[in-house]
Amino acid sequence: MRIFITLFLLLALTATLNAAEKPNVILIMVDDLGYQDLSCYGHPAIKTPVLDQLAKEGVRLTDFYSGATVCTPSRMALMTGAYPPRVGWTKGVIGYKMGWQDGMSPEALTIAEIFKSEGYRTALFGKWHLGNQPETRPHRQGFDETFYIDKSNNQTKKLWRDDEVVIDPKNNDMLTKQFTDEALLFIEKNKEKPFFLYLPYTVPHFPVGVHKDWLGKSAYKHKYGDAVEELDARIGTLLAKLKEEKLDKKTIVLFCSDNGPNPGEKAGCLPLRGEKWSPLEGGTRVPCIVNYPGVIPPGQVCREIVGAIDLLPTLCTACNIDWKSKSQGKPKIDGVNVWPTLLGKKVEHPRTELLYWHGMNVKPQAIRVGDWKLFPTRGNALRGLGSARKTPEQAKKLEKLTGNGPALFNLRKDPGETVDLSAEQPERVAAMQKRLDEIAADIANGDIIPISLPAKEK
Repeated sequence: MRIFITLFLLLALTATLNAAEKPNVILIMVDDLGYQDLSCYGHPAIKTPVLDQLAKEGVRLTDFYSGATVCTPSRMALMTGAYPPRVGWTKGVIGYKMGWQDGMSPEALTIAEIFKSEGYRTALFGKWHLGNQPETRPHRQGFDETFYIDKSNNQTKKLWRDDEVVIDPKNNDMLTKQFTDEALLFIEKNKEKPFFLYLPYTVPHFPVGVHKDWLGKSAYKHKYGDAVEELDARIGTLLAKLKEEKLDKKTIVLFCSDNGPNPGEKAGCLPLRGEKWSPLEGGTRVPCIVNYPGVIPPGQVCREIVGAIDLLPTLCTACNIDWKSKSQGKPKIDGVNVWPTLLGKKVEHPRTELLYWHGMNVKPQAIRVGDWKLFPTRGNALRGLGSARKTPEQAKKLEKLTGNGPALFNLRKDPGETVDLSAEQPERVAAMQKRLDEIAADIANGDIIPISLPAKEK
């Protein structure tokens, strides 16, 4: 009997040690940050020394794509590793073109549920925007601790914990501090166990909120720059906490944005063209930094295609989690594991193609294969009409984009999408169109998980 007790204790101790050795994950997603809006991505006035250093000590991605061009579907993609139509997206965002009762299907497996099943303590502090109804709230989608707004900061005045409203009305200028403070407490409480911390900050989404200590301090001379610089400093306090608790070398930190800049905001995405809602590069290509001291070699710049849909399989792999066995096909995961690429290994990169979406259309609007991007039809969004961002030089080139045919761009040579090469590359156009149609058909005919909840509350 004593032998069995001893064996049981040894097994329990081994399990505890293995759990302690698992890396922590802090996944930071900000709201509507443009491709150029960090100093390490080329902004001339906004200073982000913390994120710059994080990139210097890790890997900075130049071709990272959020899951979609607006809030709700981009977060669906991040949480599930699936293209958003598979898990309940139709068009727009919850509360604008999507109904208040709509959201991510509760049946969809989330990255939080996967990490929780592996013994991780999980938390969400920030913006959810994946459902207002009780069935769709974050504490029912894998998060042990929550403190959040359930919609965008222009759509609600309420802050929640699980099913309870704890602050009403919220102070928009205090949100970045409040979410950071919650994260600091969470790290303190869980420093002896592995944790998965999701921090979807609300800045710099409109109306831009800035704490009084940062207001007017940015050399950008605009509230937008103040908000980004406050965000950078708050992230600095998180990284300092990790060092204080000797967790910095045990923690993967990933920073990205949910989509490109909102029309009308003082944001930047040069040399890209386009913005939020648009399938142009500026709508979904966003900053992304990954840091894991001692594991990811410092000073890397990754120019491979990586999508937010790849983060679920990639982070699971980094933490030695068998995500495939847990998936069960609900939803079908479109993401691939890019961890070897982030480690700087000389391997064949698995992501060679990616679909683009328009914020108002559930059908894919474009496809990227390698350096090439194809729009089956040009349309107003492609030509950059209206509010889509473009330089005067780009506008002049775009005058030649007329008619309704396809448009093909070489993004490596022409990231602003101004020189149409479709007439010179008809075979490439045909092959890319065929591939887009194949993926779209797979999504349309696959095991799509609908959401059908009664309207209960706003």
